[in-house]
Amino acid sequence: MIARISASIHIIGMGLAGCSLAWQRNFRGEPFTWEDDDRPGAASKVAAGLINPVTGKNFSPSWRIAEFLPEAEAFYARVSELLGKQLWFPLPVWRLVAEAEWAKVDSKLDEAGPWIERIEEDAPGWSRAIILKGGGRVATREFCEATRAYFSDKRASGSGTTILCEGAAGLMAGRLGRHRCAKGEILTLRAPWRTDRMLIGGGGWLVPTGGDTFKVGSTYVWDRLDGEPTPEGRTRVEKIARLLGGEDFEIIAHEAGVRPIVRKSQPVIGPLEDGRVVFNGLGSKGSLYAPGVAARLAAWLANEADIEAELDLRCLK
Repeated sequence: MIARISASIHIIGMGLAGCSLAWQRNFRGEPFTWEDDDRPGAASKVAAGLINPVTGKNFSPSWRIAEFLPEAEAFYARVSELLGKQLWFPLPVWRLVAEAEWAKVDSKLDEAGPWIERIEEDAPGWSRAIILKGGGRVATREFCEATRAYFSDKRASGSGTTILCEGAAGLMAGRLGRHRCAKGEILTLRAPWRTDRMLIGGGGWLVPTGGDTFKVGSTYVWDRLDGEPTPEGRTRVEKIARLLGGEDFEIIAHEAGVRPIVRKSQPVIGPLEDGRVVFNGLGSKGSLYAPGVAARLAAWLANEADIEAELDLRCLK
């Protein structure tokens, strides 16, 4: 194992990665300080916090979800108790499948089987709806804001090993070489729709966020990583809203953020040559992976475990 620089750490960036690491250090009784530039366009401020057990056009279980999902649920429950507010909202995922997609999805049903509750053939406008268990929403903005407030006494210039939890800003600065960061635009709506499920289909998603409000998204843009909403993005997301929810809605917010993505949207942790340490690459699934990866990083920083190859940035290709 590599010798660590110091017992104390200084976290730069308090989005999902930095806040999760702060809590893991706190649970272990280990010292840390933090700073954050509160930049616009940070993914943690905008994200819907969607956790979906089976994702993508290939209808495949999320990477190591059977391991990371229980860790995330236990983590958010523990943090919620300490903060006195609910952060994790379990909800079934209704994956809406078009007729043209069904053959592909049908071929993956055995692989996705542990996460399938049932298949509904009565899904107006769609071939079928596959109801998935293990889904939910994390209130990411509230989690980060409440975490910063809880640890406000630790906001300082700090000393010790620097942990770079900079998200897309760090990747775009060339911290890890090539990246795949993508801008996404999201609408917040008010609508008289069902609030007991999340809908995914047609290249988008619709997530209830309390009361009669919903988040709907999202776009993927790789060549304009400015975090600014656009008319084109709004039009695209409105189309998703109509497809998944209907025509009856009011737009109450339009936001954009940049997803921090490297390789296959899997997170990376580990040391740089200058002695600083990186925690980045959470992509669009940060709510699922941030708690467990933060725990693994905390164990490595304490010299209790090596970083496994799948997470080690030194193995990044």
